Amino acid sequence: MEFQSFYESPFKLNFSFEKLIQKMESEASQNPDYEVYHRNILNEVKQYPELTTGIKNLDFFEKNERVMKELLKDLFPPMLTKNEIKAIGFPFYNFFFNPTERFQNIIDKAGENFDMIIKDMDPHRFYVISCCIILRNYYNVELNFVQPFIFDIPNEEGIVNHYRFLNNVDFIEINPLENVKKLTEDEIAELMDNFEDYDLWREKFPPQSWELKGFAVISFFDATTENAISNLKSKLINIEDDKNLKAEMNTVFRSIFQVSDLEVGYTAINIEENKFVRSPINGIMESFILSSTPRNFKYEMLCEKNFNALVESKKFFSVSDVDRSFREFPDSEMAKQFYESGIKSAIFAPIIKDKKILGIVELVSRKKQLNSINANKMEIVMPYLEDTMDRLYTGIETRIQAIIQREYTSIHPSVYWKFRQEAERHIGFYKEEFDLPYRNISFQNLTPLFGQTDVRNSSISRNLVIKKDLGIQLGLISDLILALSSENDFDGINDRLKYYQELLQTDIKADTENIVQTFILSEIHPLFQSIKLQNIEYNQLVTDYFKKLDSRTDMVYDFRKKFDESLSAINRNLADILDKRQEEQQLRFPFYYERFKTDGVEHNMYIGSSIAPELTYDPIFLKNLRLWQLRVLCESELQYNQFRKNLEFSLDVSSLILVYSTAISIRFRMDEKRFDVDGSYNARYEMIKKRIDKSTIKNSSERITQPGKISIIFSQEKERHDYLQLIKILQNQNILESNVEELEVEDLQGINGLKALRVEINFEAEEVDYEFVEGV
Repeated sequence: MEFQSFYESPFKLNFSFEKLIQKMESEASQNPDYEVYHRNILNEVKQYPELTTGIKNLDFFEKNERVMKELLKDLFPPMLTKNEIKAIGFPFYNFFFNPTERFQNIIDKAGENFDMIIKDMDPHRFYVISCCIILRNYYNVELNFVQPFIFDIPNEEGIVNHYRFLNNVDFIEINPLENVKKLTEDEIAELMDNFEDYDLWREKFPPQSWELKGFAVISFFDATTENAISNLKSKLINIEDDKNLKAEMNTVFRSIFQVSDLEVGYTAINIEENKFVRSPINGIMESFILSSTPRNFKYEMLCEKNFNALVESKKFFSVSDVDRSFREFPDSEMAKQFYESGIKSAIFAPIIKDKKILGIVELVSRKKQLNSINANKMEIVMPYLEDTMDRLYTGIETRIQAIIQREYTSIHPSVYWKFRQEAERHIGFYKEEFDLPYRNISFQNLTPLFGQTDVRNSSISRNLVIKKDLGIQLGLISDLILALSSENDFDGINDRLKYYQELLQTDIKADTENIVQTFILSEIHPLFQSIKLQNIEYNQLVTDYFKKLDSRTDMVYDFRKKFDESLSAINRNLADILDKRQEEQQLRFPFYYERFKTDGVEHNMYIGSSIAPELTYDPIFLKNLRLWQLRVLCESELQYNQFRKNLEFSLDVSSLILVYSTAISIRFRMDEKRFDVDGSYNARYEMIKKRIDKSTIKNSSERITQPGKISIIFSQEKERHDYLQLIKILQNQNILESNVEELEVEDLQGINGLKALRVEINFEAEEVDYEFVEGV
């Protein structure tokens, strides 16, 4: 049996003692003392030519172990065998001979199935490092690839210890074989720049084209703590993304503390309220203080003298015997909880940042192995834990603020400065104003702009798809009942089915869907499930019926799904256009902007000097914003006209603009966390917005808003004149058609005298131009 490498290699291995024997013979010839010392073994090795020419068969080691160990006695002094971790073998191979007693004990404790493999070594890396040995030792290329090569070796308790090793290659020689490729300087230079090119290295150093003859003395050093801390730093860098963090952190700390069942936890502290509290970090690391028992109570008062000492001294403390602590402090909820959960010892280390305690790192064991002595090891890891927890807290706070900003408050960037200004007053930036009540945030003398692109007849379409889906499902139920009726009496069910099917032929009312759905889910489906269980012959029929339903609702959801997805896609498409374009327009002069998705998208905008008091406001910005609004609605219509071809459920849309020239004020409503018009005198604007949506032409039933047209509602002649100018600009750009309708709006409740301009969109138009127009 020949030596086999774990991975493919450029080497053919030849285990030989030739260089050691030559060195011993040289010493014996030069020094009489050595001659006497080495004479017996040198005479004996002559009987074993394999020791010099090379050992080809692994059985040789077992048969001739005594003579080989005698040959190695100078390299392995018996007095050091219990202390040194050493053996002979080949560099980076997992074959070892003549291990010291300490090394053999380590291997034995690892278990029978343990195989020593270098950590993070892969076939590519192994092959290239082997080639580098040839470059350095044969071609005399100056290479420094010394790095910490590590073997991970578990002990009998399963704790992984890390051993760094070094190779003494004084007794190794490298020889080219017949199929070797001699390298030129250019080829060597090419290799130096292409570590990752595995095929290139295999081409220049073909497998088994070189002989590695001799042996290396391999010495191991316990680098468990050093390597565990390195692993800890790596884990903490990616702590948010590591799904296996809990198990990996336990493994790291077990190696550091040499405690096989050690577990790591974390509990946040609300020091003001003197409580342990949960935090989002517990999604990454569990809390033993808060969740060790089924009671899983939400808060735990901090009443123990040890913990008070921890808070005051900001130093870690240990409980070496939880059982004894519970006997001494039977009223302590924390001691009781740890006792009942089987924890026998623990270490608690405070996480402190900027003189503030954020929480406690917990190390617990169900053995009495944690104490004040090994607690000092926490000093090594605490700086990394403190930085990581601080980073996590900062990241959590940033994400919380982002969620609040995005999902709840929606403070537009144009007015953010004023909210920040007010907030700064309440965190002590201005000492003289500290603790003042919160002031109203409002903006005066703004011109409002309102617009919408509405999905036409969405309620009618929604009712239509509801009727279709319910009709299909009632049909499926009828078919199934017909198939089951040979052994069952469904007369009462059939009568109600027929009634509901006839009901769906009429215009459905607000509660029709709920009535039919309740009948199906509460009566029909339980009946089918019962039949399915009672009669195996009908099992497949009932199963096939349920497969045709939506898994989430147990209802037919085909036409409604197409409608809902189409409506959602329309809203998303329209909103994306508005959001993108308003960001571009903000660069000209800031304005407040908000938009809402309903059955379509509507938007509010407010512009005026109070939005950006540090800038000079000119009425030209309002005129250009009005032109921009008209343009963006045209672009929305044009893009939707193309986009609708991809929808499964095609719907019409219509667009509207409300012109309102009277300046108004807006105020942030603290109760609703949104802006609203300020004062009853501004209520007319809101009233008009809510009522013009479905307004009609005076003395007619025709809606003002129509598909393919932009409707502009106004009340003053100047507004009419201004918008005719804006329309003219877009007509000249071939975006709007030439004909403009001038209409009167039917009087609304409490509102009369409104008029409208309506102009058709040219759907053959090219891209809309958003160029700033001077003097419009």
